[in-house]
Amino acid sequence: MGVQTHKTFCRFCHANCAMEVDVENGKVLAVRGDPEDPEYGGYTCMKGRELPDSHNAGHRLIHSQIRGEDGEFRSVPMDEALTHISDKLRGIIDKYGPDSVAVFMGSGGYQNSAAWGASYSFAQAIGSKHFFTSVTLDQPAKVFTTARYGKWEGGVNNFSDADVALFIGNNPIVSHYAPVGGVPPFSPSRRIRDRQAEGMKLIVADPRLAEVGQLADIYLPVKPGEDPALLAGMINVIIEEELYDRNFVSAHVDGFEELKAAVAKFPPDVAAERAGVEKDQLIAAARMFAGGTKGCAVTGTGPEMAGNGTLTEYLATCLNTICARFIQEGEKASAPRVFTTPRAPTRAQVGEPMPLYGAPGMAKSRFRNLGQLGFEMPCNVMADEILTPGEGQIRALISVGGNPEVGFPNQLKMRKALEDLEIFVQIDPWMSASARRADVVLAPKQSLEREDITNLSEWWHEKAYARYTEAFAEAPGDVIDEYEMFWHLAKNLGLQMELAGGPVPMDGDIPPSKVEFLDLMTEGCLVPPSQVREDARKAGGAAVVYEDKAPVVGPANPDDDYRFNLAAGAMPTELEKYSADAARAAGFDFRLISRRSKHRFNSIGQPLEKLGRKVTTNPAYIHPEDMESQGLNDGDIIEIASAHASIHGVVKASDRVRRGIISMAHAFGDADAGKHNVREMGGSTNRLTSDEVDYDPITGQALQSAIPVRIHAA
Repeated sequence: MGVQTHKTFCRFCHANCAMEVDVENGKVLAVRGDPEDPEYGGYTCMKGRELPDSHNAGHRLIHSQIRGEDGEFRSVPMDEALTHISDKLRGIIDKYGPDSVAVFMGSGGYQNSAAWGASYSFAQAIGSKHFFTSVTLDQPAKVFTTARYGKWEGGVNNFSDADVALFIGNNPIVSHYAPVGGVPPFSPSRRIRDRQAEGMKLIVADPRLAEVGQLADIYLPVKPGEDPALLAGMINVIIEEELYDRNFVSAHVDGFEELKAAVAKFPPDVAAERAGVEKDQLIAAARMFAGGTKGCAVTGTGPEMAGNGTLTEYLATCLNTICARFIQEGEKASAPRVFTTPRAPTRAQVGEPMPLYGAPGMAKSRFRNLGQLGFEMPCNVMADEILTPGEGQIRALISVGGNPEVGFPNQLKMRKALEDLEIFVQIDPWMSASARRADVVLAPKQSLEREDITNLSEWWHEKAYARYTEAFAEAPGDVIDEYEMFWHLAKNLGLQMELAGGPVPMDGDIPPSKVEFLDLMTEGCLVPPSQVREDARKAGGAAVVYEDKAPVVGPANPDDDYRFNLAAGAMPTELEKYSADAARAAGFDFRLISRRSKHRFNSIGQPLEKLGRKVTTNPAYIHPEDMESQGLNDGDIIEIASAHASIHGVVKASDRVRRGIISMAHAFGDADAGKHNVREMGGSTNRLTSDEVDYDPITGQALQSAIPVRIHAA
């Protein structure tokens, strides 16, 4: 048939970049950015350009694996693997009850547009509260706590309209994830430069001078974990100098006086000293942010992983709220979100409060007084729920594209937990660190072998941009889509799966088509996936932009009187507690901070030949003066010890990190990593953390950055 070129989109990470793919006889030959796409304009990253390697690699799993009594894996047909799992689950549920089965949705699972809906529906059909996702590993406060203070129905200002922006521990040039109001993750460097050429001012706060920091008008090298001091100091300046939007606060905000009293403990000199920045720069940043008319403060994973995540997100929310960084009546709503359901109102008003944690009826864990966050349980408690006998103990775990051994805090404890399960099922195209612990490994289709929609990435599109991609590559071996796996498991167990649109058809021997499943999953959305598929076919597989369907912010409902409440959850009191707790961990003179690697997406990418060859380890970046004082040279191996455990790292000099800091990419190295293989595998920074000691009391977010450590040459 010769080489055929199709339009599609990447599903390596959350950005979903528009691509063209060359296919011959069902095999992927090459991919590249689609220059005709109205949003991406040909942009892709180095990770996405390795999709051919991902699909064609010789060590890819194309048959499912079951571990035998001898501990060795053997290849089995998919239906045999699914029957085996179903039989084990039936016995476990009958013996222990529905909460004995857990499902974990990892970063890889999210790249399949139906996997979240299928896995959650399966857990609900069983009746288990134990549904987990990677959201609670890095940024749960952003997702689950800020709605408590109020949410503007029209949305926050779009980046394309911003005349000022504040990035707190967020490096969008490498990390292709865009908080609402942040830089869309397609050609982010160009987008920032374009906005700056039109007059936008950029403020960046980060312990490391990352790529985006080099573009900043004001760069604030904040100490790791001290983001609350910086933000409280900026709010103090804005309030004391009356730079906030007094009319908006009067009309829409409660709790302002409580916030004012709390930040009074952080005048510029105090805040700057604790945050580790220059007082004049802090004041200048506050004035610059408040002096803009549009543009948001947004955070990355670093500040949340560095402790005080809920407090940091609260203060960022306060900054945006008192400066009124919201879309007003008559303007197009931010992020129209074609596939999102249910559709929220888009009016120029504060919406009804959304209790996403702690509400009556929400499930509780047996540990650390932690409970359900939205639809899921916090990952912090998973290991203990597996290891601790009693009602609700997890005995079976299905991991969808996740890597618990590498991604979870307290790595050695998590490994012990995985080995304690009666059955551990890993859905994975590779024998990852977690797959090697599994009892069954199910081999899934890869992205270009299945249909998908862009429901994952639509949160950062400022237009009503939608895609439906067909399957263009031939799936090798005996692999199926993740949603089909869960359908077959439910069918075998006699369960009825439910989606937003109602019951999933369970008759017959095959699941509904992908488009039928997606239509059911997104019932009530702006444009159904089946319609987007037809429109995309007419456009030759390209994206469809529904300009006429993008919601416009309407007038407020005069019968509603909801207001922002900046005193909700006693957060001003939490700021006062933070003010009184400035002690450093005795004996640990360094702080280890996490960073992103442009060659990986969390733990995804290591098996790919070219990416793996470019970066074999996660270097320990240290300031040259610290290296000199420690007698270290580039390439030396050091031992890095916290109060809980130790790892090894390969030293690399960098004058872009503050003194007293070690900067390492997280999600490297499994539980077998050590000094002997650190140059080939890297070291897992998660091993240094504890899920039982340093954690957010609301979200369970463990301290996975700004970890107190000491070092010595190994």
